[in-house]
Amino acid sequence: MEQSLGSWAFILGVLVAVVGGAIGGWLTGAGPWITLLLVVLGLIVGFLNISQKEVNDFLIAAIALGTVGWIANLASIDTVIPVLGSVLQAIVANVVAFVAPAALVVALKAVWAWASKPA
Repeated sequence: MEQSLGSWAFILGVLVAVVGGAIGGWLTGAGPWITLLLVVLGLIVGFLNISQKEVNDFLIAAIALGTVGWIANLASIDTVIPVLGSVLQAIVANVVAFVAPAALVVALKAVWAWASKPA
């Protein structure tokens, strides 16, 4: 049951990130609610989906996504790609908002596991 919930949270999070980024400009006032939903879904994914053997791969991917999000903001894609740039920027920002809480949970679980091991 938990794995199923985590899987659905992941699928829903990706869909919300992409759709919310694509149509976010038309949904006045919905931005904070979309972000809140992405954070909650990210927390669920972090708690339920990532196994101990997937921690390193997941955290590396999360670092890569965070870097891409940072570069996308710095590069001002909306000026380079006039029509789609702001949409791509919003999608990347939403994906980062979804993955960051999951990465925080996974990193804290990894630190807890290390700290719990006997010396």
